Amino acid sequence: MDNRTNTIAGWVLAACGAALGLSIAGGMLFHAEAPEKFGFPIEAAEEGGDAGAAEVPIATLLATADVAKGAEVFKKCAACHTINQGGANGIGPNLYATLGEGIAEGKGGFAFSDALKAKGGKWDFDTMSAWLTSPRKFAPGTKMTFAGIGNGQDRANVIAYVNSMGSNLPMPTPPAAGAAAPAGAPANPGGKAEPTTDDLSNKAAPATGAPSIDPAAKVRGAKEDAK
Repeated sequence: MDNRTNTIAGWVLAACGAALGLSIAGGMLFHAEAPEKFGFPIEAAEEGGDAGAAEVPIATLLATADVAKGAEVFKKCAACHTINQGGANGIGPNLYATLGEGIAEGKGGFAFSDALKAKGGKWDFDTMSAWLTSPRKFAPGTKMTFAGIGNGQDRANVIAYVNSMGSNLPMPTPPAAGAAAPAGAPANPGGKAEPTTDDLSNKAAPATGAPSIDPAAKVRGAKEDAK
């Protein structure tokens, strides 16, 4: 009996040891490290100084445009475009005398995208500003990969420079500030309210010798007669 008991106890201890070993090995294999940061990162939207601000018309910005600064901005475009007279087309078309021309027309047979061809019209200051702000929004499906020029004054400067290279269109007249009266403004220039009919009837003085129309005056008159 003693040998049998010892044998059973030995098997039990061996089984416990095996279970403990498997538990430790499993913990080592499948141990999960605590994450450095919980959840998924959410990138905050890029803060822009002009967010929510009313867009300034390009005609207003062109009034203070600097052609020399525009030439500096154009260096961003020089990898794909030439702008000298008779310059060759590259990845993009030569841009000499572009303002005033038809959109996606001419340029020595340059292969414009169908998206740009579908726009129609001519390159004026407004269409050029919209194009340079975001080519992909102006003509979805365009082959141009340039992201655009978000700074309004930089955009005006480069447009003035492009205009000086063979186009020389007259600059647009900036819109007059406060040309339209704000909603709810008084109709009369002085801002004084017109008198109403009630005001006229209450403020008008009775003619000389005319009987009083005040009921209280009648009561006072009756009391005087009684005396």
